[in-house]
Amino acid sequence: MSLKDQIDIIKLPHHIAIIMDGNGRWAKDKGEDRLFGHFHGVESVRNIVEGCAELGIGYLTLYAFSTENWDRPEDEVTGLMELLVDTIRHEVVTLNKNNIRLHVIGNMELLPAAAKKELDDAIRETSANTGLNLVMALSYSSRWELTQAMRKIAQKVRMDQIDPDEITQETIQQHLCTAKFPDPELMIRTSGEYRISNFLLFQLAYSELYFTDTLWPDFRKENLYEAIIDYQGRERRFGKTSEQIA
Repeated sequence: MSLKDQIDIIKLPHHIAIIMDGNGRWAKDKGEDRLFGHFHGVESVRNIVEGCAELGIGYLTLYAFSTENWDRPEDEVTGLMELLVDTIRHEVVTLNKNNIRLHVIGNMELLPAAAKKELDDAIRETSANTGLNLVMALSYSSRWELTQAMRKIAQKVRMDQIDPDEITQETIQQHLCTAKFPDPELMIRTSGEYRISNFLLFQLAYSELYFTDTLWPDFRKENLYEAIIDYQGRERRFGKTSEQIA
């Protein structure tokens, strides 16, 4: 039986989040520069997006570029932005063909004008699609997101639109970049690192975490299936006992 056939379609995670790590190390192992790894990582993105769409996953969030990544060497950042523009420009047709809707979370104001325009166009051109919701986290960090949310709430308190005594977890959730998305049930990180690196700190509170040594450019559908099968073998109690959820 194939890995895909072992997946229980009834118990699929509705939302999968992935930290795509290891492009640089993959390239270094091959004697190439880091951009070579990022270029090949795009093929993994295509493969995993296709795999999630085929399974019927509702949401896939990919951590593509963090606010901290702006501190990387200038030539790498410039190359990444050029790769982003080129990739988005060429993928819109495929997204529409596969009924995939694109979303972006993060501080898009920091992106180069060309990248922002391509993203805005792609978001608009895929807005009517009703299949997989592909969420790209670009120029994103969770601490930035939470800071922005607190500012928005504080502003509403100052304008008497929100009573401080009535602020709840839902209030915070409604002011996050991900307000219109469900929280991820499964978070995958590639490359053997065991941390979440400022990614969806609020949203991952009860997510199942899956770590793999596979570097992102080598990550394919079979690896995704393994992660989902592992997820489906876990008992999700949300603070309750096994007897309470039985």
